[in-house]
Amino acid sequence: MSGAATTFDRATSEVVLIVDDVPDNLSVLHDALDESGYTVLVATGGEAALARAAQALPDIVLLDAMMPGMDGFEVAKRLKAAPETAHIPIIFMTGLTETEHLVAALEAGGVDYVTKPIKPKEVLARMGVHMEGARQARQTRNALDAFGYASITVRASDGKLMWQTPLARELLAEYYGTRAPETPAPVVDWLRRHLKEAEQQIEPPRLTAELGARRLTFRLHQQTGDDDWLIVMREVSDTAVIEAMSLSFKLTAREAEVLYWVVKGKINRDIADILGSSPATVKKHLERVFAKLGVETRTAAAAMAMNRIRQLHPQFGG
Repeated sequence: MSGAATTFDRATSEVVLIVDDVPDNLSVLHDALDESGYTVLVATGGEAALARAAQALPDIVLLDAMMPGMDGFEVAKRLKAAPETAHIPIIFMTGLTETEHLVAALEAGGVDYVTKPIKPKEVLARMGVHMEGARQARQTRNALDAFGYASITVRASDGKLMWQTPLARELLAEYYGTRAPETPAPVVDWLRRHLKEAEQQIEPPRLTAELGARRLTFRLHQQTGDDDWLIVMREVSDTAVIEAMSLSFKLTAREAEVLYWVVKGKINRDIADILGSSPATVKKHLERVFAKLGVETRTAAAAMAMNRIRQLHPQFGG
């Protein structure tokens, strides 16, 4: 998180962004929310609201529907279209009570609305309902990240990345070089290929991407909207396996890496490409590995290493 957002203590105070072009409305709401313990941010126009939301990532937005220039409906649509802000609940504040305006507010991405003149107690009550849901979702995402399970939501129809956790952002950049709202093409293809199974609540095969001795697996977790799907990612590194081989067979770090890729079925040329060396250098490392293991062939070395790995790391897939 960047900018002003880094100054907020989310553990003790939740952040509310109020968007209204009428100073009196801002003042009344600001004071009521401030007294209730919220950190309050304000914006008096659509462009300012989008900039403030992207910078601060508030926990909820109170949004005036009718403003000069960019109105609240357009602000809401843009907030929902951006992966960083798509998850933020929006409550519309409107003097318009005609059905078509209320429908428009909900279609633009609002979760609720309050009518003007604004009654602070009503606003606080409505906020409480939606903040609880947002709080639980945020805690779930943070917990997933803390335990190494990154998560993203992808819209199946156009493959757009709707939101992601910080860990997911890092992993997608490392493995695929992509940034939101782009979802890596292999992930979109995998999702679309298995949609029918997922809709029948049959868990599809997992997708796996490899980066050296690291693997990233994707699991289709659940449908979160008409067309949105929650995908949970988990990275597994075999660095510990390589270290175990090094210790078990008294190999250098590079010899252990070469043996690891032999176990994985790679030929010398592939191993050279992976390790950034030459096939001749890999061959020399492998000769020393054979000598230390007391074997003469790749097959024998791989079998011996695999038996030891399975003793130490039963979950290793080979």
